[in-house]
Amino acid sequence: MAACAGTGPVHREPGRGPRPGIMAHALIEVERKFIPGPGTEKQLQELGGILEHQVTFWDRYYDTPELSLMRADYWLRQREGSGWELKCPGTAGVSGPHQEYVELTVEPAVVAQLCEVLGIEVLGAGGVAAVLGPLGLQEVASFVTKRSAWKLVLSGTDEEEPPLRVDLDTADFGYTVGEVEALVHEEAEVPVAVEKIHSVCSMLGVPVQETAPAKLMVYLQRFQPQDYQRLLQVHRLREKPQGTKDPEGNLG
Repeated sequence: MAACAGTGPVHREPGRGPRPGIMAHALIEVERKFIPGPGTEKQLQELGGILEHQVTFWDRYYDTPELSLMRADYWLRQREGSGWELKCPGTAGVSGPHQEYVELTVEPAVVAQLCEVLGIEVLGAGGVAAVLGPLGLQEVASFVTKRSAWKLVLSGTDEEEPPLRVDLDTADFGYTVGEVEALVHEEAEVPVAVEKIHSVCSMLGVPVQETAPAKLMVYLQRFQPQDYQRLLQVHRLREKPQGTKDPEGNLG
């Protein structure tokens, strides 16, 4: 049985999120994090889950010295072997212990959105690496993750619907977290995705409203506590012990 559940709602202002033109390059990621227990993989097998692969990867996160991106709920990451990704807050409000983000992976779209968030004139159609310096972005976190990636099709689900993904991650600084994820193309699909995610979490024994922090937030808490506290202050959240409603679960 899982020890505690994942994320709380994303905090965002009306109208935030990628511009409509950028949405053509994006998928909407709906996710919920949880702390896996020793029997989680067995439970996934019993639910019909398939272990697709196990992989190790290196993530590097970038922001300004003032954390201008993270404070606005934007998360810029370079993953070894996968390239750049910018997570942007979803365009619709959400409630409950899940998060909704729009994922941008096409580099010109990432650059355009970064320029908009940082209030800088668009720097052209170059790659992300080329604009890090002009945008004042620097590496703020770096760690390696070992992941077991599962796919799960709920019984009674239309065979044509994409499966849910369940990732079980262990970071090289000793933190383990799970994530149930659905990718959709339209905001109208989000409520159904949320329902499926909650169903899987319930079957895994995840408590309804408890939250689990993202790897990045735990990294900052342990190694860059000043940055961690700045993010909590911006989001007007209070730190709470693991296993309860956890404010950093709302971030990243």
